[in-house]
Amino acid sequence: MSTTTVRLDPLEPCLRGEWTHDDVTVRRVADYPLPEHPVQPGLSESVRTPHFQVFRDLRGLTIVHSLTVANLSDELATIVADELDAPGYIDGEREFQLVLVGLIRSTVPGAIESWRYFYRRSIERLEDGSASFAAVHEHAEALIVGRELLDLGSCFGFFPLRVAARDIDVTASDLIGDTMRLLDRVAGDLGRPLRTLTCDAREVPLPSRSADTVTAIHLLEHLDRTTAIEVLDEAIRLARRRVVVAVPFEGEPRECFGHIQAFDLASLRNLGRAVARMHSGITVEVHEHHGGWLILDRSR
Repeated sequence: MSTTTVRLDPLEPCLRGEWTHDDVTVRRVADYPLPEHPVQPGLSESVRTPHFQVFRDLRGLTIVHSLTVANLSDELATIVADELDAPGYIDGEREFQLVLVGLIRSTVPGAIESWRYFYRRSIERLEDGSASFAAVHEHAEALIVGRELLDLGSCFGFFPLRVAARDIDVTASDLIGDTMRLLDRVAGDLGRPLRTLTCDAREVPLPSRSADTVTAIHLLEHLDRTTAIEVLDEAIRLARRRVVVAVPFEGEPRECFGHIQAFDLASLRNLGRAVARMHSGITVEVHEHHGGWLILDRSR
């Protein structure tokens, strides 16, 4: 999940079973689907999908659902993308993000309680291998060297939380302060302590070579090439031993996820070589495993 466009407090108050932010409302009902009803004046769209009913009128977008705690995991993003974004029922990354947060918050009463369910279920599925992203996290973990990890662009922080369960010193970082504050709070509840840092991945306020491994897991596809090179340049500065980068392979960048750059092995290798030329003693290796991987190692 990306949080690059919408700035909101994930713990902001809401009614029981209903969450609203700006012109997007998400409402939970006991039974779904809702009965058929005539289109109301001013209603430009009313459609059903397997999990949602979509209403759009002059006041904005309303999503009705009957999800339960069993549905609360990071896999929910794929359901929203497939059922609502792909057919064009929601408009781009902003509405995608607001709907996703609204589904989490409207399903479980209480702000932090809803996020605890979301985190616990997401981690459970990622670590038992049933989540679609599980293979990416497993591979990234296997590529870590040393005992200190800095993760760039952590978003909700599922990968840093996974590593924090081991005997590794973990720092998660992201541009969005509210997301880092949520991660910091939930990490304590989960018994997986880590540090959080709010910063731009191009300018991380830490000393050079401050972590053995620096990771950027599904971050670069959100950035243009120039910014991606700046982030990798900073990652090399921060890494004592290794930088690990993972990207999806897409024919076209997926807008609802906030992707603006698509990669294949050749473009990933070229990016790695471009940033390696800015430093001495950096080796470049790329490979494919549920997407693309770029490994930048510092000569020892």
